[in-house]
Amino acid sequence: MEQVQTFFSYHKALMQLVHGASFSGLSQRKKWEALLALCGELLNTDSVAIWSMSLCGASLNRELYYQPQLGHHYIPYTLERAQHPLYFSALEEAEILFTHDVIHDPRTSSLQACYLGTAVVGASMLDAPIYDGNRLYGVLCLENDEQRRWSLADIACAAAFADTISLINTHQAWLNSRKELDYITHHDDFTGLQNQRALQHRMQQLMQKPASHGFALFWFDIDRLNTINNGMGASVGDAVVSEIAARLRGVQLPGKDMVARVGGDEFTLLYCWTDDDHMLEATVASIMETVNQPLYIAQQKLAVTTSVGVAVYPNDADDIASLLRCSESAMYHAKACGRRQAQFYNQAVSASAKARFLLENQLIDAIANNGLSVFYQPIMSADAQTLVSCEALVRWPHPSAGFLSPAEFLPLAYEAGLMAELDCWVLERVCQDIKQARALGLSMPPIAVNLSADTVMDPQLADKVFNLLEQYQIQGHQLELEMIEDAIKGDSNILRQTLEQLVRMGIKLSIDDFGTGYSSLLRLKNLPFTKLKIDRSFIQDLPHNPDDCAITLSVLGMARGLGVTVVAEGVENAAQEHWLQQQGCHYLQGFKYHRPMPVAEFFALLTAALA
Repeated sequence: MEQVQTFFSYHKALMQLVHGASFSGLSQRKKWEALLALCGELLNTDSVAIWSMSLCGASLNRELYYQPQLGHHYIPYTLERAQHPLYFSALEEAEILFTHDVIHDPRTSSLQACYLGTAVVGASMLDAPIYDGNRLYGVLCLENDEQRRWSLADIACAAAFADTISLINTHQAWLNSRKELDYITHHDDFTGLQNQRALQHRMQQLMQKPASHGFALFWFDIDRLNTINNGMGASVGDAVVSEIAARLRGVQLPGKDMVARVGGDEFTLLYCWTDDDHMLEATVASIMETVNQPLYIAQQKLAVTTSVGVAVYPNDADDIASLLRCSESAMYHAKACGRRQAQFYNQAVSASAKARFLLENQLIDAIANNGLSVFYQPIMSADAQTLVSCEALVRWPHPSAGFLSPAEFLPLAYEAGLMAELDCWVLERVCQDIKQARALGLSMPPIAVNLSADTVMDPQLADKVFNLLEQYQIQGHQLELEMIEDAIKGDSNILRQTLEQLVRMGIKLSIDDFGTGYSSLLRLKNLPFTKLKIDRSFIQDLPHNPDDCAITLSVLGMARGLGVTVVAEGVENAAQEHWLQQQGCHYLQGFKYHRPMPVAEFFALLTAALA
């Protein structure tokens, strides 16, 4: 009965502490300190400590230490499982470990050589487990310098204190998870900026202020990021996005409210200002000056710029969706006007957006009704004497604007989500042309067709290609499928299966617009690519640019080591040709030999070659 009454007194003191007015407002560590002090006082121990188990369970680390004579102080110490296996097993197998003779207890005797030898602990030990949710967090360890037989009340009290610490840990983990969830919900995980959800919430708050409090929404888009990704690798593109985000975050100016990432390479900035249009224009100019400074990535200087659209609340729009649409339209207008500039939303911008919408619908109609054309550009052998293959390039004979090049309408197709449909159309047209050539008695060389990331990741791609081969009675070796590095960076099971199925049909695979990343070449070891095309940006300054020479030589050397052939794109003069031939480049493509030509002209070229 005396033991029960003793435990009741312990429990009462514990409850008075944890339910006290100030305890709930303390930090987790301060709560631990208060509990250790009370536990040491109630049980009259020489020391009380909290030890945490490492995630892999290989060690115990002392987190907090209390001695009645010295108070709280931190004496770090680590116990390794390898040196104390029985002690660690006992902690994990028994709910509570207690001994009145630490040195002679087989579970704890190994502590004598190191831990006990420090003379900060004595002959008795009582350990109660601490949890974090359902995971063993560590132990609450009570130690006495002299032998002590722990009473049932002592053991129950230690367990109660350990359980209280476990509850505090679990509650703190819940609070942390709520913070993490709130962060994930409202922040972009790559840049750390707030995301579109947070942006819209903040816009709603600003719109609820008095009408006199207007604000502007800036919409930034990085110019030519796809070119950077394709020419220098996705890692460089990611570094550019990260740097632009950091610059926008670091802009210091009165009235700046929030920066958010709203797309892969798109950012917004909310700006509150007085009714001074000149101040707004000066602010835009100041931000552009900061953001558009050259970048230095991997000791290389890059001239990266942004285009900016500006919409003002409530002048341009008085609701969130419309204001977002207006600022984005103004940004596209800035790009159409030559990039690296800012444009304010107005009715002309609205008209431009409508024209863009009209062009998008015309492109949809052109794909559906065979309103596009395929041109062919020959690819030559290393000696530039033999036509060995060709590349299919889509063109759009627009009814009013004339022939549009891919650079003029492919970005629109990407933004409108039309690339998969466009790729399928080109594939079928190529198959039709191969069949027509056969009917004319001509043998078409292998034709390379570019595929977008959307098409490559389509799990039905192999079936679609197989059906085309069957429909037009074409052999797989008559096709080559090209894809840019971004299309294969995921290296997923779907991608791997698709590529292997295509190869089994006899189709050759190549990487188009190859950049500079070693990771891409390493990926070739595991994916069935047999050819890569060096991007024209590295060819145009050969052989005078030493950096381009070094990059091209590196790619050629590693490609040879992997048994992959190389096509140099954009060869335009004899100097480029001669240098590439000297370095052992396998194939050459460019205006020096042939420009892209319509199918009838290409058939004539094949016919002439037979004469």
